[in-house]
Amino acid sequence: MLFSKEYVGYLARQTTKKLIAGEFIETKDEPGTVEHVTAALIDELSLEDRINEDVRTILEQYQDEMRLSGASYQEMFKKVKNELVKKYKAVL
Repeated sequence: MLFSKEYVGYLARQTTKKLIAGEFIETKDEPGTVEHVTAALIDELSLEDRINEDVRTILEQYQDEMRLSGASYQEMFKKVKNELVKKYKAVL
């Protein structure tokens, strides 16, 4: 994840305050709402990390074939990652 969890928490607090001030949401439990927003932001921001880990797992299974065919790890990483991004319908 590109951001620290502390910064994500700060973003969640600021986002929640602005949503409440703009009357986009109503809540009686602002700290609880901030926790939910923080969790959602962390989940979304860590998506690329999860995709990268999936790519590494897939490429690990095919490492012998890649070595025999002379395929570039970096090139295959990009290709597999693009396929997973399409599969998950993610925006990175």
